[in-house]
Order: sequence, then C-alpha cells, then structure tokens
Amino acid sequence: MIVERLRVGDRVSVQELVEATEASDMTIRRDLDFLAAQGVLKRIHGGAVSAMPSGLEPPHSLRAQAAVAAKQAIARAAVEHLHDGETIVLDSGTTALETAKLLHDRAMTVMPLSLHVAHELADAPRIRLLMPGGEARKGELSLVGPLTVASLRALRFDAAVLSPCAFSLDAGLTAFDLGDAEVKQEAMNVATRTIVLADGAKWDRAALAYVCPAVRPDLIITDDSAPEDQRILLTQRGGLVEVAS
Repeated sequence: MIVERLRVGDRVSVQELVEATEASDMTIRRDLDFLAAQGVLKRIHGGAVSAMPSGLEPPHSLRAQAAVAAKQAIARAAVEHLHDGETIVLDSGTTALETAKLLHDRAMTVMPLSLHVAHELADAPRIRLLMPGGEARKGELSLVGPLTVASLRALRFDAAVLSPCAFSLDAGLTAFDLGDAEVKQEAMNVATRTIVLADGAKWDRAALAYVCPAVRPDLIITDDSAPEDQRILLTQRGGLVEVAS
C-alpha cells in the first residue's frame, strides 16, 4: 500500500499511513525503513518521498509480498485452463510463480522464463522441465536476450501463460524491460493460446516496452479489484475476461 500511494502522490506521511492501516507508528516506521533500504523511497521528517522513477520496475522481493491473495486466486483459476500432457511456456513474474506452485503434481512439459519458476518446478515429479538459454536479469532472474528468443522459436507450445508488468485498454500489455517484452512477444507467437494473469493493481497502467494490444490474449484472468468499467469495455472490444474469486 505504501508503494502504491507513492506511485500516485510521491509523498506519504507516517500519520496518514497509521490512520489508513491501523498499524502502530513503530510498525509504519519499520516498513518505511525497509523500503528505504530497498531504494524504493527516501525517508523525510514525518514520512517519506518516492525514490523510484515511474519507468523503474519495483523489486521482485516487494512484488512477491503484494496482493498475494489475489495472485493466488488468479493462479488457481489459471491452472484450470492447463491440462495434463500439454506443453506450457510459463512467464516470469510473481503471479506466474504462484501458478508454478500449483503445477507440482501435474504431468506436462513446461518451459519457464524465470529462474524463480524453474527452481519452483525443479523437483516436480511429473513435470518435464525445458530450460531456455539466455541472460538472467539481476534481481528478477527472468531470462531475456537472443538465446531466450531462439529457444522459443525452436519450439511450439499449447499455451503461453504470461504475467505482464502493466495492462491497459489503450496501451495494451507492457513491460518495464525491453528484453522482457521481446520474450513475451515471442512466447505468444509460438503458442496456440495465450493466457494473461493480471491482478487489479496492474490495470489501467502502462510501462515502457510494448508487448501487444489488450485484445490479443485469448484469455485474461484478473481479480475483482480490477476496474469493472475497464473489464466491461475490454469484453465489448472482443476480449475474454475471467474474474478469479
């Protein structure tokens, strides 16, 4: 919540956070100190200001702790659309990681686009794990670059499960990193169908690198915090939206 408020207003006070969360003054100050150590904000007297440019991706460790219940619900809905025996390319991102956790007992072939996801599936007894080449981005551990793209182009998948950084009706699917956007594009090109995982916090936002139009995926799975008017408009434009509960 602190990170989201800083994206909107660039400044937060300890007092307003105490009132909004009903947490103690000490807890809020600890959280602000933690975020300051991550480089997300700068502490000022009585609060904090944003230290993160709008084009900078929030750290993976912070995103992994945000909207966990929504991401888990989206992941549960996503695996209902994946079937044993299929070949799946599974994106980087925290919602994709939650999806990987639910595939342990499934029998399918998976190519992960993240070392986080690969590690999660490494000991899954019935998963055939195909590793792409490429460069692991620092912190994110997502795989990018010409070797990753070449690995994708050599194969065909039943489904690409993607987790974009941002999503809007006008800007479409976007990513903070140019290499990440290219990998997502190629994953869609080599898959029969594309399933996009986007919790409500990603809606009506845009990042630097364009991936595809909003109506390009075959299915978008979100949660009920996604703006209802945006969901309706996307459906009217031909998109298929599923709201996970």
